Amino acid sequence: MASLDPVLDKDGVRLTVDDAIATVTLTNPAKRNAQSPALWRALTQVGRSLPGSVRVVVLRAEGKSFSAGLDRQAFTPEGFDGEPSFIDLARGSDTELDATIAEYQEAFTWWRRSDIVSIAAVQGHAIGAGFQLALACDLRVVADDVQFAMRETSLGLVPDLTGTHPLVGLVGYARALEICATGRLVTADEAERTGLANLAVPADQLDEAVRDLSAALLAAPRDAVIETKALLRGAQERTYEEQRVAERAAQARRLRDLAGVGD
Repeated sequence: MASLDPVLDKDGVRLTVDDAIATVTLTNPAKRNAQSPALWRALTQVGRSLPGSVRVVVLRAEGKSFSAGLDRQAFTPEGFDGEPSFIDLARGSDTELDATIAEYQEAFTWWRRSDIVSIAAVQGHAIGAGFQLALACDLRVVADDVQFAMRETSLGLVPDLTGTHPLVGLVGYARALEICATGRLVTADEAERTGLANLAVPADQLDEAVRDLSAALLAAPRDAVIETKALLRGAQERTYEEQRVAERAAQARRLRDLAGVGD
């Protein structure tokens, strides 16, 4: 990849921007890119820092693992420096606990904004919060050594970083329940076969595959991609007839725009 000056580089997260493509890199391979509240705040800041020129956001990670999930330090009595421990959070009020979890979730919510298409390039382990971060993106390209797992239930918790909705949408309720309740590993073959991954490639071809996909996405006019993304995202909540109406309205906007005719 080209060497670019980072727009942001803190708490295990680096953002670089090359015209229409932003690259978000997890930069703590020594800890297998384990996640913390500080990392989540950095990811939230990334979403707020994207220039308007960005159309594609690539999420990648240094090292052999995409992300091993939540840093286990969170479960110790001392927690992270300057952060309330999970034990402290559990002792707080329902309102305080809800607000804290909502703040953590912000790191995972902006990846599906209508004005961008996000691609997770995933290698090695993507466990728990790592799995949910990959699920936060629109698309996933995985290396053939990838291992997804949702381990929260095994720890007596639930997946709460926005991963349950896209997981059910991708693989269906029954498979999603089985994956979450058992905490088992999902390999590259299964991920591609079930729609969890758009593409599985040899590990040494991961960056090239993501570059090719990014280029293909950029080849289409931006406004058409935005309208199409909105149509597809809303399709699950609409009836067939409502989707037909939405398609007509979106197409009318595109035709007027192409013809230079105002509403």
